[in-house]
Amino acid sequence: MSERMIKQFMEMVQINSESGNEAQFIEYLKGEFEKLGGTATIDNYGNLVAKFPSKNSKATGPILLSCHADTVKPGVDIEPVLKDGVIRSKGDTILGADDKAGIAEMLEALRTAKVLPPVEVAISRQEEVGLFGVKNMDYSLITATKGFLLDNDTLDTIVIGGPSYFAIDVTVTGKAAHAGMEPEKGINAIHAAAKAISALKLGRLDHETTANVGVINGGMIRNGVPDICTFLAECRSLNHDKAQELADSMIATIRKQILDFGATVDVKVDNLCKAVDIPEDSETVEVAKRALKTAGIDATTTFITGFTDASIYNNHGIEMAVVGIGAREEHATSEHIYVADMEKALTMIIEILRIMGE
Repeated sequence: MSERMIKQFMEMVQINSESGNEAQFIEYLKGEFEKLGGTATIDNYGNLVAKFPSKNSKATGPILLSCHADTVKPGVDIEPVLKDGVIRSKGDTILGADDKAGIAEMLEALRTAKVLPPVEVAISRQEEVGLFGVKNMDYSLITATKGFLLDNDTLDTIVIGGPSYFAIDVTVTGKAAHAGMEPEKGINAIHAAAKAISALKLGRLDHETTANVGVINGGMIRNGVPDICTFLAECRSLNHDKAQELADSMIATIRKQILDFGATVDVKVDNLCKAVDIPEDSETVEVAKRALKTAGIDATTTFITGFTDASIYNNHGIEMAVVGIGAREEHATSEHIYVADMEKALTMIIEILRIMGE
């Protein structure tokens, strides 16, 4: 067991880095990369880019390794516990293996790999809340055209495609009134929002398309007709045109239902990422498969309707395959990771470096 890797992982998850609050952790990582002999730069958005020279390699072109620094909530004051080969939080927070396990595995691979091509490392921030870090990355700092994103959960799958994703933010404005004395003088913004939400088709719409409403807020007092209600919706599809049509349809439905109710509505929509895929026979996929065989894993390729930084990298012309880090039940307080899976991921990364350094 790589005790150093496990020790560092458990240290890292105790550094608070919920989305938007990653600066302390980014500074920590800058120091760690510099200890390993890399040069490290924090760009204007707060992302970290580090570069390492080749070792025992004739390769001249660099490869990119990437992870994200932020965690979801609740991710403050995490207390990791290692028992029977499994690392968990004490139970009232997430663990933060997504994506700090990937970072720990990457750091150990850079320490111990006997062969390295030139390596560029990109650590993004605000991945969990909309890929904002990678979208605002200073790409002048990156010259690699191929790489590996360490942010898939399962080790036996390699993600080669992700969805178009639309975030839809809705503000409903009604009219306040006393709920008991003169409710007929009010326009209930919560009721209007509920009518709109109930008219939407939500959930899994087909094998590659989903829609959801995840947050609703409104009202301040029980006996008041609320004049403001907001809700956050989304849709995504592996087919960009389908995602665009769905977003347009959802917005039209929301507007019609709320205006028919007598309220007014403001809708903001943001296409956070565009559907992308890389060929199954691309170099990064083939290398990842070979590397995973070294760890005893026969991996298959897959598409996901969750989004990762790889969508943005691929849209920037950097071929990125998404490989596993071993985390389980991410985004939940039951999140955990097996030490044995971290060891397999480490073996994979070292072998990727060896193959790309040939």
